Amino acid sequence: MAVIELTQENFEQTVLNNDFVIVDFWAPWCGPCRGFAPVFEAASEKYPDIVFAKVNTEEEQALAAHFQIRSIPTLMIFREKVIIYAQPGALPASALDDLIARARELDMAKVHEEIAREQQQANG
Repeated sequence: MAVIELTQENFEQTVLNNDFVIVDFWAPWCGPCRGFAPVFEAASEKYPDIVFAKVNTEEEQALAAHFQIRSIPTLMIFREKVIIYAQPGALPASALDDLIARARELDMAKVHEEIAREQQQANG
């Protein structure tokens, strides 16, 4: 699957309609972003069951601000509409593979239970 470009218009729909989305926040002037792009592209071919998407922080400043992106590239992983990973920095292919494996292994039922518990305590 090719990497898709996310905008204010399609971001929410993409995250809501897919169980596993990896987003790369980047900018055209960013050297590390350009260096990471082929690694990200290769991973999108290697893992066709995952949606790989990019947000150009220059064009989508509102999205970058919403997610408090302060450094690029920043990778963000959504599983079942929940952000389970958000870190700045370009990764080598092996580290990205490890990250994807760990994200896959995460027990999302437990994650959702924990979120529900935290919301109850906040509302309690």
